[in-house]
Formats: sequence, structure tokens, C-alpha cells
Amino acid sequence: MTAVLLDGKAASQQVLQGLIPRVNALKAAGISPRLAVVRVGDDPASKVYIRAKIRACEQAGVAGDEFELPASAREQDVVERLSVLNADRAVHGILVQLPLPRGIDAHRVAGHVDPEKDVDGLHAMNLGRLLQGQAIFRPCTPAGILRLLDHHEIQLQGRHAVVVGRSEIVGKPMALLLIERDATVTVCHSKTPDLGAMTRLADLVVVAVGRTHLLKADMVKAGAVVVDVGVNRLEDGRLAGDAAFDELLPRVSHITPVPGGVGPMTVAMLIENTVKAAERCR
Repeated sequence: MTAVLLDGKAASQQVLQGLIPRVNALKAAGISPRLAVVRVGDDPASKVYIRAKIRACEQAGVAGDEFELPASAREQDVVERLSVLNADRAVHGILVQLPLPRGIDAHRVAGHVDPEKDVDGLHAMNLGRLLQGQAIFRPCTPAGILRLLDHHEIQLQGRHAVVVGRSEIVGKPMALLLIERDATVTVCHSKTPDLGAMTRLADLVVVAVGRTHLLKADMVKAGAVVVDVGVNRLEDGRLAGDAAFDELLPRVSHITPVPGGVGPMTVAMLIENTVKAAERCR
């Protein structure tokens, strides 16, 4: 058996192309969807990620602007910038690019984004509504994973899903969204005593911890689906995921590549949330 690759590049292009009629309808009504990305400091990876987001905006006909603050910026400087963007009616979505420099609290900063413009889905109000099954904007990475699984017609109802990682960005909201889809969900983390004992029970494993090749072939059952959220830099400069891709390829039924799997879907969901935010202004 050779696994089917869950190609996030192809699926994300389908999402972005599908947004074009919605964007055109908004523009006909006098609304031009706009995303504002706030970057603090000169982190090279952040610059790469932002360029990808701006390119995706362009593909869907959405305006994308980057607002740069120096690494020396204080938390109050970031809050003041967010206040200006919150008040700007021409801006429909706001994203604060992570990571933030030391000394700036990401939770407090996220709390200053208008929930109606929180297209990253990480404001406490949106996370609370997610728990109720009524989120305005779903966090982009978990939402992108679901869309990718749907694209490949992978059934979730009644399946056992194991989520490895409990972050507020991926692990916790991923578990909630899988529960919404009637999956039975187990969440594992650094204090789980025998990770393999859990993952071997899973029909679907979502791994998001930032540890290169943590998930080995002997830790999954034959025919399982593996979604790898990890992006780790190897010594030779190549990127690798949290799953041992080459080992898993002949054992699982479906697997995401790194790069080219979850990442493009995360970006596509960000743009879709921005369009949705603009539609809420009509």
C-alpha cells in the first residue's frame, strides 16, 4: 500500500478560486475585502509567511497590507496599531503575525483585535464561541485540516481521532472541530506516558508539537490517516514534519507532505475568513 498524499496546494487553490465570485459580489456592492497583517520585528520566517499570505490574497482578489513595527516596539505600540486598524472600516480582517518579540504577551495582544475582524480565530470570544459550536471565525489551521480531509472525502463521523498537541492555535480547537464532526477524540501531549499506545488506536492522527519525526511507523495502525502540522528545519536546511514521512508512506492510507500539506490550507482559510468578515459588513 502506498499512501495518498493530502495535497494542500491543490486544495487551497480550489478554495481561493471559489472565493473569487464572492469577492466580486462584494466589490459590486462597494465593499473591497482587505486583510491587515501586523508584523513586529524582522523574523525571517515571519516575512516568508506574510508574503505567502499576501500572494494568496491577490489570487482571490482580496487586498492584503503589511504593517511593520520594529523589534524594539512595546506592547502598547502594538495595541495602538491594532486600535487604528479596528477603527478603519476599510479593513475587514486583522492578523498579528506570530511569534512576537520577547516581552510582548500574545494573549493580551490577541484580546485587542476586534472579534469581528479576528480572522485568525484566536480572540477569547471566538474561541469561546467555538466551544459552543458557534464560532464566527474558526482558527485557520484546524479549519484548513478539515477542509483538506473533506477535499479527499475522508469520513470522520464515528472514527477515532488522536490529536497530538494541546496548543490554543491547533491542538485544542482541532479537538473541538473533530468532536463537531462526531469523531471520538483523544488529546495527547508531553505528559502522555505512552504516546504510541494512543496513536496506534487511531483512524486519524493529527500531530502538532514541533518535534521532528516524532510519529514513527510503528506508532500508527495500518490504513490510518496522518495529518502533520509540524514544520521543523533540519541541519541541511530542508523542512521536515513531526511525522516520519518516508517510514509512514507505505503504512498509512493518507498523509500530508511537509511542506505542501497543511500550510497552504491555513493560508486559504485566513483569506476565506477575511471574505466572510467583509460579507458580515453588508
